[in-house]
Amino acid sequence: MAREKRRPIAEMNVVPYIDVMLVLMVIFMITAPVLSQGVKVDLPKVATAPLKSPKNSEPLIVSIKKNGQYVIERGRSEDKAANLEFVHKYVSKILQQQPSTEVLVRGDESVAYGKVIKLMATLQSAGVANVGLVTDVPELAK
Repeated sequence: MAREKRRPIAEMNVVPYIDVMLVLMVIFMITAPVLSQGVKVDLPKVATAPLKSPKNSEPLIVSIKKNGQYVIERGRSEDKAANLEFVHKYVSKILQQQPSTEVLVRGDESVAYGKVIKLMATLQSAGVANVGLVTDVPELAK
């Protein structure tokens, strides 16, 4: 009795690759919201309309933390603690390179009003014509 020789199957089994891809997709879907950028600031809750910004334009955000410290946020990995003098120099340099850059202020709800006004005066002297204020949407009463 002679045994028949089988031909090897030349097909690639892609099922394990699909499984790995789906697992990676789930991992990225879970971790993406966790990786949101920004400084932890308790924003005031006000019902406002969102600002319309030009496409492909990343705003420059200056935050005021609860302890009164200024932080410049530009991009995902570039958060810089700063004083008002540094904010002035940095913002004026950015506006020289990209005059259409939007500047937003994120002030913690418990920060003194004077700190926000000093920051806005500094931004105005740096050449910012319009400053946007970032707020959170209030939770609706049940």
